[in-house]
Formats: sequence, structure tokens, C-alpha cells
Amino acid sequence: MKQIDRRIVIVAAFIFIVGMAFGLMKFLIAQKEEPFRRPAVVAKRFVKAEPIRYKTIISPVSASGRLTSISELDVVAEASGKILASKIALKKGSKFSKGEVLFTIYPDEAILALKSTKSKFLNSLANLLPDIKIDYSEYESEFRSFFNAIDVNKKLPEFPEIESEKLEIFLASRNVLSDYYGILKDELQLSRHTIVAPFNGTYSDVYMEAGAYTNMGGRVAHIIQTDMLELEVPLEKFDAEWVKIGDNVKVCADSRDAEWQGEVVRKSQFVDPKTQSQEVFIRIKNDKKKPLLVGEYLNATFSGHPIKQAMEIPRNVVFNTNEVFIVEDGRIYKEIINIIKVNEKSLIFNGVDEGKVLVMQALINVLEGTLVDTEGEESPDKQAREEKKQRKPKH
Repeated sequence: MKQIDRRIVIVAAFIFIVGMAFGLMKFLIAQKEEPFRRPAVVAKRFVKAEPIRYKTIISPVSASGRLTSISELDVVAEASGKILASKIALKKGSKFSKGEVLFTIYPDEAILALKSTKSKFLNSLANLLPDIKIDYSEYESEFRSFFNAIDVNKKLPEFPEIESEKLEIFLASRNVLSDYYGILKDELQLSRHTIVAPFNGTYSDVYMEAGAYTNMGGRVAHIIQTDMLELEVPLEKFDAEWVKIGDNVKVCADSRDAEWQGEVVRKSQFVDPKTQSQEVFIRIKNDKKKPLLVGEYLNATFSGHPIKQAMEIPRNVVFNTNEVFIVEDGRIYKEIINIIKVNEKSLIFNGVDEGKVLVMQALINVLEGTLVDTEGEESPDKQAREEKKQRKPKH
């Protein structure tokens, strides 16, 4: 019995001691002061923004194009024979001026044949002059002057004007008229043995060199004009509508510090089915101090045209093709804009209510509803929040 009582006393004592310890612990904890806790801070992003304000924007149009010659020709032989060189080498890249002889096709046989024909014609006229003197004395002086003016080494002079029907029949019966026009034809054929430059230019290709034999119709060379050039520029249909024939255009090159003036001379009346662009052609006079070469790529800047009720912003502000961020009540939301024109570094748009605050920088990994604070130009949204704080009653 005594052993049982002892165990009870030990257990009771243990419980008492544990309870006292727990109570003391709670008492000591209650006496300790609560540590200072800072209020939770809501993170905000600072963004550049400004209100949307529409106005009339003068937007220049810039595009690049390839330079071409205004005239390119295939030089074709109009006679057969051996090609003889002139002082201009019949080589690719050789330059020439308008009116200079490019080359000749062996003319000696044609020259001799023409002289022979003229000699026979002179003989015929000499036999007719006595008859004309007797029967048509009023025309005798004119035909004698015509006879004396004929030189086998020069072109035939103009045939005397005939008003007498009898004289015309008389000359026709003696084949004088047919012989005269036959000689004119031979002179024309002889002139085709000599090829003369139709403009200032250069050989872009040579198919036959000096010394080669060509048949009539054979391609000898390809020539291009170099003093007057054209820049072919593809423009979007919207931009091309504002470009007028006769407009002045500033032309420059990326590869060198030079500038030229051009003029719009024509516009294509169709669009490229692949690019949906319309071709605009700019005439440029070549400058000897700043020479241009066919095949160069140049940049053309056309006069600006007005776009009403629009705003211009950097291109990196827009994402997903046509979306921007708008700030409302300190949070950002997406808006879809109407893009009117895209430039190299900016774009022109409308379609969003004027006065809304537009984020003017690119934002990465940002969700709609994110808290933001605006920097830069004071926005109506920010001003409204400040006024609301000032009107809030103080306690």
C-alpha cells in the first residue's frame, strides 16, 4: 500500500512540475514585446507615358530602288560584211558621246557600186539635156544646174520641181525618175554601214568584236545611256497615291556622302502581285562630279503628305502587330490601335480615344493589371489621382 501511494505522489509531483514550467513559460512569453513589423509594400513599375493627342502629321515617304538607264538598245547590223573599228574600242565598258561613230561594216563595195550608178545617171541626164533645151526650154536652166551639182562623192541634190505633165511623162519614159530614187535608196543603204551613237552612253555587252563578220540583222552590242538615269522605286499603294508626276525627290546613297535631285516622271498603273507595291520612276541627271552608275541601289525621299487625326510613336511601343499598353487608374491594359503608316523607326496610328495615357516604352513580361506609375509628361490620369487624394477628408 505504501508503495502505491509513493508512485501516486511521484506522478502527481511530475505533473505539477510540468504544469508549473509550462505556466511559467507562457507568463514569460506574454511579458515579451511584439517585434516591429513593416507594412507590406506593393511593388510598382515606373513607365514612360504620355497622353494620346492627335494632329495633322506631315509624313515623308522613303524607299530604296535600283538605278537603271532611261534608254537601252541592241545595236543590230543593217548590212552584212566585216566589222571595222572606229576610234572607240568595241569593248564592254567603252564610253562614247552622241553622234560619234561606233563602228562601220565594210563599205567599200557599196561605195563603188553607188558611184557607178551615179555615173550612169549623169550619162542619162547628159543625153536628155539637148531635148529639154529644145522642147522644154523653160526648164533647161534648172536641169543644167541640177546636172552640174551632181558629184559622185556626195549625196544627190534635190530633183528639180516639175509642173509640166508632158515633161514628167518624158522623164518617166527615159527612167530618169526611177534612177534618181534608186540612187537615194542606195545612199540610204550605204549610210547603214556606219553605226552612229544615238546618245551619250557605254557598251554594257559586246557580242561581236572588230574584225568579225556579221550578217544583216546580227546583234553586235548592247548599249545604255548614262547621262540620264531612272530610279525605279516600289511604294505601298497608300504612299504611292500621294506621289504626283512632277514631284521633286531627294536621292542619296548609303555607301557615300552624296545627294542628287530627281523628278517623278511616271507611275505604273498596276501593283506587283507578290509585294502589292506600285512602281514609281524618278528621272535623275547624272553628275560628272558625283557620277552615278547603272545598277546602284539608292534611297529616295519623297515630299511629305498630310495625315489628319493621327499620332506618331516609336515602333517598339507596339507589340503583337497592333497592340499597345494604356494606363488607367494606375494599372496597365491592352488596347488595339489602327496603324496608318509604318516608317523605318516609327509608325503613325489612330483608333484609340484621345486623352488616354499611352505607355511610350517597350515592356517585357508584364501582365494586364500591373500597378505602374508614370514618368515624363504629366498625364490626365495621374492628375486625376492627385486631385482625388487632395479631396479626400482628413481624420
